[in-house]
Amino acid sequence: MFPDLIWTYLIAITLLTITPGVDTLLVLRNTGRGGLKDGCVTSVGICSGLFIHATLSALGISILLVETAWAFNALKWLGALYLVWLGIGSLRQAFRGRVETAPVQVREARSASMAVSLREGLLSNVLNPKTALFYMALLPQFVDPAGNAFQQSLVSAALHFVLAMVWQCGLAWIVATFRHLRASARLSRALNTLTGGFFVAMGAKLATT
Repeated sequence: MFPDLIWTYLIAITLLTITPGVDTLLVLRNTGRGGLKDGCVTSVGICSGLFIHATLSALGISILLVETAWAFNALKWLGALYLVWLGIGSLRQAFRGRVETAPVQVREARSASMAVSLREGLLSNVLNPKTALFYMALLPQFVDPAGNAFQQSLVSAALHFVLAMVWQCGLAWIVATFRHLRASARLSRALNTLTGGFFVAMGAKLATT
């Protein structure tokens, strides 16, 4: 990576990270579902996907994917279907009677396993064609052609990983703290309703774009 462009890169990925989107709402939803640990594990899954995008970008597969219409459309439809699936799951949880009445401790005991949270986060990031496009367009601007492109891409993804983890886990901590202070099911139901509707809408938008 060009030393004189490191700060430009940090600013770019910081703006990308703090901009609300699918990943952010997934962390908030899962935190409302299972507490701070659930949200942070989801964030680990999301941020791990960055290394996959960085690797594909370094190998040139992202460019091939974007230039091949059928492959890009396949990725787009997979991402859209996954978002709709997440959204339906959130809406079902929001309108399930036990979510509204069960205490916080009971709901945490019913929460998804950490493997499920990790998988949800990873798939959310990997199946997002916008992330692939971003890495394809952004990373080459900061890679020094005189150096090892693969290593530089992984270092760039590692920086993004740290920033995104700090931001998303911070959001998860805020939600978890408020959730326990209020000890109310209304927050979980509101998060599920909000994220469910958002995921379904984003899936439909992605499919028709």
